[in-house]
Amino acid sequence: MTDILKSGDAIFVAGHNGMVGSAIVRELESKNFKNIVTASHNDVDLINQRSVTNFFSKVKIDYVVLAAAKVGGIHANSKYSAQFIYENLMIQCNVVHSAFQAGVDRLLFLGSSCIYPKLARQPMAESELLTGILEPTNEPYAVAKIAGIKLCESYNRQYGTHYRSVMPTNLYGRGDNFHPENSHVIPALMYRFHTAKVSGANSVTVWGTGDIKREFLHVNDMADACVHVMGVTDEIFEANTDAMVSHVNVGTGKDITIKELSEIIKEIIGFDGDVVFDRTKPDGPPRKLVDVTRIRTMGWQYSEDLKHGLQSTYKWYLENFNKGLRAN
Repeated sequence: MTDILKSGDAIFVAGHNGMVGSAIVRELESKNFKNIVTASHNDVDLINQRSVTNFFSKVKIDYVVLAAAKVGGIHANSKYSAQFIYENLMIQCNVVHSAFQAGVDRLLFLGSSCIYPKLARQPMAESELLTGILEPTNEPYAVAKIAGIKLCESYNRQYGTHYRSVMPTNLYGRGDNFHPENSHVIPALMYRFHTAKVSGANSVTVWGTGDIKREFLHVNDMADACVHVMGVTDEIFEANTDAMVSHVNVGTGKDITIKELSEIIKEIIGFDGDVVFDRTKPDGPPRKLVDVTRIRTMGWQYSEDLKHGLQSTYKWYLENFNKGLRAN
């Protein structure tokens, strides 16, 4: 707890029903924050400017956590590219501007490590932003998230606000989307291996070569990092960032090949068949490891081991799958 973040502050978590937003709500509750503000789609349509403006005019808010976003894996990004760029841009612009108009001085914007160029130097430091061409398979989403960073920085420079941005690596955990096509890699693999085990299939097909490397962070660690960055003093935050490169990476600093990941998930689920890699499908960038020097200097690092995190995630999936609550 710091003077920046007080237990009685009204903290609006936009996107509280999503995997990240719900984890942030749980983290705030565990740290005894008493005034967490949430809103359903019926209360406020974040894509509609008038709806967002009206919401902020009626509810007193001290701090905004902008975790709301349209998200998905390679398939979803490719199939719904227009929706990904439009909806994310609208959500960001509406929430940031309405927060400013309502006099909210502090906001945390959540982005993604896909903001970095496809062939960025590894590990990817925050300074790699805008130094090269983006990965085509998620360019619309990445452009929207880059715009969100620059939106926050621009309001800070012009109006003196304290809007901060965090860029997580690939996230997984409780509340993830387990759709077989529109989900990210970990829930997609879990769904495929689980379905293959239940149906007695002989093999599971995984997109790409399996040789690319990815970094994964449990959503509980992400939530903990968000609350940590929210509470860091202005002196510490500004000493470790720059007005034009103000975002902060959040990750483990470790990565793993998709082949290795597939074998771990296969073992956890107990699937005895073969793993086949479909090399006709896109891999995405060869590597996406974030440099976590900034956030470590600010006093935070991850705690959840990958295998343990995957085990707890599969347990959550089984519990919800058996209740008929599988995400779609």
